Amino acid sequence: MTFRGAIFDVDGVLVDSPHEPAWRDSLRELMEGDWSDIVGDTSWTPDGFTSQVYQQVLSGKPRMDGARDALEHFGVPDVERRAKVYADRKQAKVVALIEAGKFKAYPDAVRFVLAVEAAGIPTAAASSSKNAGMLLQRIELDEFGRPGEVLLDVFDADVSGRNFAHGKPAPDIFLAAAQELGAAPADCFVVEDAPNGIQAAKAGGMAGLGVARADDADLLADKHADLVVTSLDQVVVADLAKGRLTDS
Repeated sequence: MTFRGAIFDVDGVLVDSPHEPAWRDSLRELMEGDWSDIVGDTSWTPDGFTSQVYQQVLSGKPRMDGARDALEHFGVPDVERRAKVYADRKQAKVVALIEAGKFKAYPDAVRFVLAVEAAGIPTAAASSSKNAGMLLQRIELDEFGRPGEVLLDVFDADVSGRNFAHGKPAPDIFLAAAQELGAAPADCFVVEDAPNGIQAAKAGGMAGLGVARADDADLLADKHADLVVTSLDQVVVADLAKGRLTDS
């Protein structure tokens, strides 16, 4: 067996994106402004929206799902009406941050994508975020020996930001990516930083490679990731040709 498809989440895997601060700051603005009258009815506090809350509740989910789940997590009433307000504010904030260049690529991830490409394994980007393409188009590869190219150019397929019947932890987005790569799900591995992303990969019958960038290795392992690393430089690329996820 050899892997015939490598599927990459974007936010938190390839890019240190501004999604987390956009979600956090947008809710703070609402709770301290338009929604200040209901703060006492919720569990929200200015310090309560931690990175762990982001990873467990929002990371990897479609925008409206993330908004609903965050509001439910903090016990905000009238979730359905407020979720769109929250999601729209977050979207405006994250676009402004991206356009201002408030993000960076993870060098280990770029090196790994290029190594997977060099190994002859087709690659796909598969993020729930509709902003993923905007991020990938802004990551230049000059310092990686690919002048004039951006990270989006490397991928054979990109299913990011599409509307699927079910978001993560359902496997719909990853199954679509495998289909576009012409690979059976069992012949693919998914690179994810979010527990619900690993859960989605496993639900689709794929191998899951967890990247623990937020001190959350246990959460990824609990969702049955086949391998958890803190840096993609740890993955033994030569073993991918044998259908194995191993670390050095």
